[in-house]
Amino acid sequence: MLSKPTPNPNPLPLPLFSLIIFSILSLGFQSSSAYTFIYGGCSQARYQPGSTYQSNLNSLMTSLANSASSSLYKTFTSGSSSDTVYGLYQCRGDLGTADCGRCVQNAASQLGLVCPNAFAAGLQLDACFLRYENTNFIGKLDTTLVYKKCSKSSSGDSEFLERREDVFGAVMAGGGGFRVGGSGLVQGVGQCVGDLATGDCAACLETAVTTLRNVCGAALAGDSYLAQCYVRYWASGYYSHSSPGNLTYILSFTSLPAGPPHYPHPGGPSTNTNALKRAQNRVGIGRPRATP
Repeated sequence: MLSKPTPNPNPLPLPLFSLIIFSILSLGFQSSSAYTFIYGGCSQARYQPGSTYQSNLNSLMTSLANSASSSLYKTFTSGSSSDTVYGLYQCRGDLGTADCGRCVQNAASQLGLVCPNAFAAGLQLDACFLRYENTNFIGKLDTTLVYKKCSKSSSGDSEFLERREDVFGAVMAGGGGFRVGGSGLVQGVGQCVGDLATGDCAACLETAVTTLRNVCGAALAGDSYLAQCYVRYWASGYYSHSSPGNLTYILSFTSLPAGPPHYPHPGGPSTNTNALKRAQNRVGIGRPRATP
């Protein structure tokens, strides 16, 4: 039975994500990049196949996938007591519902491969986000940095930095939802998960922007994904002129002890090429995209 989220009286104390991060700087809003794998994370704890929790999770995932063809954002719960599963999906604000439905279905398929039998998991594609847990996380502000990416190319032009600040201001302004900004040759987008209050969304976006300023410096493009929002910017024409000979994957894998939710260093260097290739084959990622 599906219902609105209610507090779980017997939550399991799990670290939310032991992240395997496959990071590829995606190519703007081209439809071919909609399913680009940005990051994924799984809890260490696993449920037993055939358990009540698995049945509730299957019901939840079916409801999320079915709803995505008519709405860009939705939350569901499935089950009761300690077997309750909480979940949500969100599509990028410029996506149509038909594309949203396809993206969420794609994310659900990949999530099952990357995080088999995990009590909690999340996956971000370029155009949509999918997450579930056995504790009620919905509507609770979380500004944990999950993934970041800065281009190797940078600009020493002060006008570029001024234009980027204009874009950051536009992305942070206004209410919730999908935000787009452009100034001169610089463009950017930002979005919060739909369950966040307006004030919490603003705080999340501000944290994401601060991360980009501090970490990316004068980079021509950058991505900052927090647990409940993201901000991205790029110089106009930047992706279409990236060098096809400079192809990179980034893999970071950390095995975490029991404790509160924790993320490893986002966007760290590649440490396990074989693990990356195995996961790449499992989730159906093709050739890597060009990055500067």
